Amino acid sequence: MLDSSSNYSPTIVYRPIRPSDLDVLEQIHIALFPIRYEREFFLDVVHGRGIISWGAVDINRPDGRDDELIGFVTTRIIPGKDSEIEDLFRYNASRNDLCLLYILTLGVVEDYRSLGIASSLVQEVIKYASSIASCRGVYLHVISYNQPAINFYKKMLFRLVRRLSHFYYIRGRHYDSYLFVYYVNGGRSPCSPLEIVTAFLVYFRGFLRMLISKLQRTKSNKNLPRWYRCKEANSLLVNQNKRIISADDTTCQHV
Repeated sequence: MLDSSSNYSPTIVYRPIRPSDLDVLEQIHIALFPIRYEREFFLDVVHGRGIISWGAVDINRPDGRDDELIGFVTTRIIPGKDSEIEDLFRYNASRNDLCLLYILTLGVVEDYRSLGIASSLVQEVIKYASSIASCRGVYLHVISYNQPAINFYKKMLFRLVRRLSHFYYIRGRHYDSYLFVYYVNGGRSPCSPLEIVTAFLVYFRGFLRMLISKLQRTKSNKNLPRWYRCKEANSLLVNQNKRIISADDTTCQHV
């Protein structure tokens, strides 16, 4: 954590990750994650080979390292038909161009945490996904014991949609994973059982109101004197005949 007692105030700027970030990016990953990534992954990130990424730097660092990464997020576009969560999205399956954006890694160095940097990086991802008309969501996995990350994505309004057993294998042990999704551009999951029940109850309540209203009108009509109902019916026939005659007269005038 930065020293809050000093007059120093960080100025965070977000930019694409560049080849010059290679070594620092790899060092931060080693420090933050229990999973070891191949060198090829970092080369793909910095050269933009199939990976879209954003970096955070503090241009007001007192040590002069104002272009050194302090945070990052890496993502990859996944075709909807090839994704593991295709069934969670409500869209036209006949469209082959629909896609999802998968968050590969997200991290902030310890000294710069609690400054909203991770939230801003995820917002960049959501904004980018929303700008792609064919994209329907952003998704990711979180290891089951990482409660701070779970709380973070819930705060960012991601939906926890699945728990995957034995998803990770780290240092000889299996760990479960939680799958989170943020829907964009109208892509949302099919109705859950609760949503179906709620929709049925709303419909049924409306149907009951209509039925009660109809029964009340029928009962009111039965209480009217017979001669009044007949008089009302005769008046309706006269009015209808007048309208028909008027229509015929109008047609003749135009001819």
